[in-house]
Amino acid sequence: MQDGEVQGLAFCGETFAPRSVSIIIQRGIISEITEITKPITQWIVPTFFNAHTHIADTVAMDTPIAGRLLADLVAPQNGLKHQILRKTPDDLLVIAMRESMRFMQATGTVAFADFREGGAHGVGLLNQAKIPGIFPVIFGREGGEFFADGLGLSSAKNPVVDLAAVKRARTAGKRIAIHAGETGIKDIEDAFSLDPDVIIHATCFENRHIREAADRNIPLVLCPRSNWMLGGTVRAARPPVRKMIDAGCTLWLGTDNVMFVAPDMFAECAFLTTIYKTTPQETLAMATGGFALFGHHGTIDVGEPANLIRLDPGYVQEWTQSPELSLVSRIGSRAVRSVSASGSWYDSAGNSYPFFKGE
Repeated sequence: MQDGEVQGLAFCGETFAPRSVSIIIQRGIISEITEITKPITQWIVPTFFNAHTHIADTVAMDTPIAGRLLADLVAPQNGLKHQILRKTPDDLLVIAMRESMRFMQATGTVAFADFREGGAHGVGLLNQAKIPGIFPVIFGREGGEFFADGLGLSSAKNPVVDLAAVKRARTAGKRIAIHAGETGIKDIEDAFSLDPDVIIHATCFENRHIREAADRNIPLVLCPRSNWMLGGTVRAARPPVRKMIDAGCTLWLGTDNVMFVAPDMFAECAFLTTIYKTTPQETLAMATGGFALFGHHGTIDVGEPANLIRLDPGYVQEWTQSPELSLVSRIGSRAVRSVSASGSWYDSAGNSYPFFKGE
């Protein structure tokens, strides 16, 4: 953890209001935020939490999928991705996962929630692949959940789901995350019956499902680009994002399967904002909300971990009439200079470096 100071136009607090400030960091925590009047040369943005990934599927990146049903591609145990994973040597899986983590870090993500196949062995491979400055929350399966942060289920209707395993995981104090409502409604009630901590996709949620998720305060992780690419939706009414927001649902944002979609949260934010007409504040709240799994807000506030992105806004800074909108829809990950995880800074190549006062 590093001490130091960083200055710029920072998107602060739960409203992500842009302010010209100096941010003081002590022991990896933001200790002070003060207004400044000097010219701004960079933007300071809270880092992202990618709330749903399958990064082992990096080994199957951009496999042609035309004409294939979603179940043929990803369903356990013989979907195409599972076949590819079984054929891939462990050392290559580790390298592939590590490279996707480096990509996420370089594009502003410092934490992510991953569904990891392969039981305890699969969870061990992800742990082996870890790099400094990015932190996974691992949802294992097939026994891997007991060596991970929780249990990740593909569907409550899937024939391989072991309800006794769900009970054992719950007894062991593990979180339960489950895909539901991705392509239809048949698995949604069963998902709710498992009392999950997180529901992934919720693409086909109807009003009654939205109300239940809001009342029970179960976070819903939306993966817009993946849902469109894989045919889960072809219209902006699915998932019903505006209804979810208006009902008070807790919404997080994820990129889903690296096989199909790059784990670039700037791209996910731009897609969400464009297709679903979310406000910049709503988009940023979804892109940072998963930090709740670590017990903090993921915002630029005193007392929060110094998880920050330094951006070069380029000509946008001169011309934008709304820095917030430009941030989520125009800037993109190409603008990232460096990323801080609790005050330790990393460049685009993943190299750490000292944080100098006044940088």
